[in-house]
Amino acid sequence: MKTDLELRQDVERQLSWDPKLEASKIAVTAKNGVVTLTGEVRTFFDKWEAEKIVKGVLGVTGVAEDLKVNLLGTRPNDTELTERVVNSLKWNASVPNDKIKPMVSDGWVTLEGEVRWYWQKRAAESAVRYLHGVKGVTNSVTINNPVEPQDISNRITEALTRNARLDARQITVRANGHTAILDGSVRSIAERDEAESAAWSAPGVNMVEDHLSIRY
Repeated sequence: MKTDLELRQDVERQLSWDPKLEASKIAVTAKNGVVTLTGEVRTFFDKWEAEKIVKGVLGVTGVAEDLKVNLLGTRPNDTELTERVVNSLKWNASVPNDKIKPMVSDGWVTLEGEVRWYWQKRAAESAVRYLHGVKGVTNSVTINNPVEPQDISNRITEALTRNARLDARQITVRANGHTAILDGSVRSIAERDEAESAAWSAPGVNMVEDHLSIRY
């Protein structure tokens, strides 16, 4: 198991490895596997990218992210930003934009609505994450896949086994109606997110309960 100092240094090195980030403006602390990020970044995408990087570091069991978005240049007002969000959703072929309603308040974008697939929900968030002026995104889009679930647990287990980024032997899958339940352990938060994403991909899954723990 890494010491707090070793974990902090690993996270700092990994953040510095990404040329898109100004890692010098991000402060890192670590305690018992939980990493806290403070400081400022230039865009919401940088904030999202920093959190994503930290999740992939071995030994990280949790992330407390308190980064501030300090936008460069002239920031669009909420009306202008809403127009950009609406157009970005409309231009993304993966997003059923007629099903999603965006709302903007002081640069913070909230997405609401209902789609059939989890990848459509993720695509909607991705479509607005990169826009200049966005300070944050709350993705409140819900999943409603009417497909009657068939053998969900086995199909998800097979998908996990095919994924080279996962150790599927440590993960068990149960199903309760349209809900997939994941138990067991994974090696990182990034691996847990990968397993959860695989579960969401199963036809008929409208909810995923993730009980996976992080092991060293």
